[in-house]
Amino acid sequence: QVQLVESGGGLVQAGGSLRLSCAASGRTVTNYPMGWFRQAPGKEREFVAAISWSGGTTYYADSVKGRFTISRDNAKNTGYLQMNSLKPDDTAVYYCAARTRPAILVTTTHQYDYWGQGTQVTVSS
Repeated sequence: QVQLVESGGGLVQAGGSLRLSCAASGRTVTNYPMGWFRQAPGKEREFVAAISWSGGTTYYADSVKGRFTISRDNAKNTGYLQMNSLKPDDTAVYYCAARTRPAILVTTTHQYDYWGQGTQVTVSS
């Protein structure tokens, strides 16, 4: 079993930045990909970013490309999402996800085995 705990969310003005963290405990996730998703009220959960186990390969949704950066520190069993130039449309609950099955990158919800409880990000205009 893997437990994921997100932190770092909050209220920020448009143009501001936030850094989300995802701390994993229990079984290690260092050998597997991780991802970030978000869900706005009344909308489906959508893919934001994914990272390979080594951190050498990343992939982003078009809506965040150039503004968000996903990274990980395997020594700390922790993933990160640096969010810059935030827009009101980025307002959502952000979830990190992990799996303990081999893959390079994973961008769909059903391919992840474990989810955090989510952290709220609110961007005011």
